[in-house]
Amino acid sequence: MQPQKTPISHELLEHLLDAEKLKYCFECGICTASCPMTELIPQHYNPRILLEKLYQNPQKVLTDPALWLCAWCYRCFKRCPQKLKLPEIFLTLRKIAKQQGNLDGFNRARKIISQEIPFPSTFGLVCLHPERVELGKALENFSRRSVGKRKKARVASPTEAVVDKVAVIGAGPAGLTAAHELAKKGYSVTVYESSSQPGGMLKQCIPSFRLPRNFLDAEIEHIKDLGVEIKTNVKIGRDLTLDKMWQQGFKAVFISVGAHKTRKLGCEGEELNGVFDALEFLHQVNNNEKVNVGERVAVIGGGNVAIDSARTALRLGAKEVMILYRRSRDEMPANPYEIHEAEGEGVKIQFLTAPKRILGQDGEVASLECVKMELGEPDQTGRRAPKPVEGSEFAMPIDTVILAIGESPDLTFLPKEIELTEENTIAVEPFTTETSQLGVFAGGDCVSGPATVIEAVLAGKRAADEIDQYLRTEKAPKAEQIVEGRKQT
Repeated sequence: MQPQKTPISHELLEHLLDAEKLKYCFECGICTASCPMTELIPQHYNPRILLEKLYQNPQKVLTDPALWLCAWCYRCFKRCPQKLKLPEIFLTLRKIAKQQGNLDGFNRARKIISQEIPFPSTFGLVCLHPERVELGKALENFSRRSVGKRKKARVASPTEAVVDKVAVIGAGPAGLTAAHELAKKGYSVTVYESSSQPGGMLKQCIPSFRLPRNFLDAEIEHIKDLGVEIKTNVKIGRDLTLDKMWQQGFKAVFISVGAHKTRKLGCEGEELNGVFDALEFLHQVNNNEKVNVGERVAVIGGGNVAIDSARTALRLGAKEVMILYRRSRDEMPANPYEIHEAEGEGVKIQFLTAPKRILGQDGEVASLECVKMELGEPDQTGRRAPKPVEGSEFAMPIDTVILAIGESPDLTFLPKEIELTEENTIAVEPFTTETSQLGVFAGGDCVSGPATVIEAVLAGKRAADEIDQYLRTEKAPKAEQIVEGRKQT
């Protein structure tokens, strides 16, 4: 029996669209300009247009594939002057579509994702979260089909092929996407990865309960099937240099090393046993290493890595897991739904709380001294800066402290010719993604700072297009010319 297709009421529509805020909407287009999915697949997805369609004919939107293409990065919400939560509006509509049995849009969206994104299963599981509308099984079936029956992507024929060699440093989502796209264009691509397995943060840090490894591994094999060579355990600067790459005949290099260094607190007790960097902690768990977190765990930070760490600690047997965040819920950068899921599993969040020092006993973490915070004037990020409340210190017994206060790239391998920003990321020309060294491009977290999977995919696609354009122009120098030019300087 088909579910009854009850029309969307005017009252529900007003609630969804937050009509009071829309009165002041001048269609500035910030949501669209901020959206990586719009840039990636503009012919299929535009949040502002989808919002207009919803206002004009909400029932018709339920069958629109665009409804299922929001990647939940929340960039539209973070930049919207009216703070409209478009991802949550679209999620509510997905639930209505599911209740009414309107899954045509969902099925068409899956085909679009398979055609446009080199990691369709990974993207679906990490970003789309169809389980939020009870479509988890449908997505898993889609993932199995996409990795089991996925057609080999079209590679340039011998008459079209470009024989130039391109090197990619880093086998994370940005690097693998660039390799995928360049191989399809006919280039000979070699990916160098410092760890023992490709995948970057997808493999090392995203918990398996969010991303089963068999889906990711199958999608990486698909990229290899295109002719991409992936060399693991190769550390650039130690085992191979950019100069040697030019000498080996590479005509362009794409740097996508991610942001794998967890920032330090800089407080007393940080060296004690039981204090983990969040990325190190998640990496150890994903590699099936034995990690003992004890009964009480404190996670410091408010991003997605903090959420993943807290949920992982629960699964390791911790009885009490607390996230300490120095600002309020409104400023918390983690995906709102991930926060909701973590709290539903039992993770507690203490807002306006910051660690002051970690206290130990016999070299082990014993307790955490914290201080309450209050929000002052906005800082350079636009968020209200937290400041300690005098006399509000308190301590809590803790067995493990996990630091998730932000990540930065390790760029010590780069030659001096490549300029960095004040934030210790690689400086690139925004339209071409080229660095200050000729023939070297960069993208992903090592340029933008920590971002989402879809932003990394977009960075890889953009870089592949720019590298292709660079190598096809007559102005592109040969490798030996680049080496000779560097010798002269």
